[in-house]
Amino acid sequence: MSQPQRLRDQSDFDQLPDNIPVSATIADTEEKRGFIDYYRFVIEVKTKGGSKYLIYRRYREFFTLHQTLEAKYSPGDAERPAPNTCVLPSLPGKVYIGNKQEIAESRIPELNTYMKRLLHLPAWLLHDETLRIFFYQTEEDSLQQPRALRRLRPPTRKVKTVEQPKMDLFSSPRAEAMFDFRGNGKAELNLKRGEVIFLLRRVNADWLEGTVNNQTGIFPESYVKIIKALPESDSEGNGGGRTYSCLRCYLLSPSGVETSEAHVEKPIFKRTVYITHQGTKKVDKGLRDVCVQEDLSIQPSYKDLLSRMR
Repeated sequence: MSQPQRLRDQSDFDQLPDNIPVSATIADTEEKRGFIDYYRFVIEVKTKGGSKYLIYRRYREFFTLHQTLEAKYSPGDAERPAPNTCVLPSLPGKVYIGNKQEIAESRIPELNTYMKRLLHLPAWLLHDETLRIFFYQTEEDSLQQPRALRRLRPPTRKVKTVEQPKMDLFSSPRAEAMFDFRGNGKAELNLKRGEVIFLLRRVNADWLEGTVNNQTGIFPESYVKIIKALPESDSEGNGGGRTYSCLRCYLLSPSGVETSEAHVEKPIFKRTVYITHQGTKKVDKGLRDVCVQEDLSIQPSYKDLLSRMR
């Protein structure tokens, strides 16, 4: 059987259960202290059904998994593999001398590649009990409190301060912190367990931006429980349209005074700010919307509005 024929068939993949792991990425390394000190890998696993969870594995568990799969499925002749066999990806070898942390960090790219290729083998192999147990979240895994998750963190940006949001608490996208999280720098929020975070947007698949305690910043989704999800339009990369500002201009006809204009800006965040020239009393039916390309402040001056209308 040739290699292309053994690639995952789409129909076979569709028939997989939703709890089958389909991708895994190392999020961080953690030192485990005890009778023997060692480093383990914090791995984010995604299933076919779309759920995500964290598991904690040592290198020797990778090594045991690879040996078991080789004994079951490795073909005797790679050029002419027998039925129910496949060529497994290569696993980085053991290192006996060196700094434990440096060894663990250096293995991350190779182990990520190994897991990616392993989970893209024929669909029938994903049913293997040994493979499923390795990627299964045990009770011990679920009780662990995640830490920095450095490799899931997106590029940060300068944090912005905002006024206390005036929003409907029962209809706004929000989440509840399940663990304490200490932000790394000003761009990341500090969370305490039980706090409610108002969601602003999705930064990427693993991080969100939100507001809590008059502060705005980013935080990992794995630390919170979503109470009400963000609409798809507030997620980056979903093809939403570009936002813009618009001036709504009314023609005013005050009695005894020559015609002047009043201007209304309608900011993109759905809160209308009215700015009217003093001395106007009567509003005519004349109306015009003028789009502006540059940003305006929440309360622009009358002079700024008039210059853009002209």
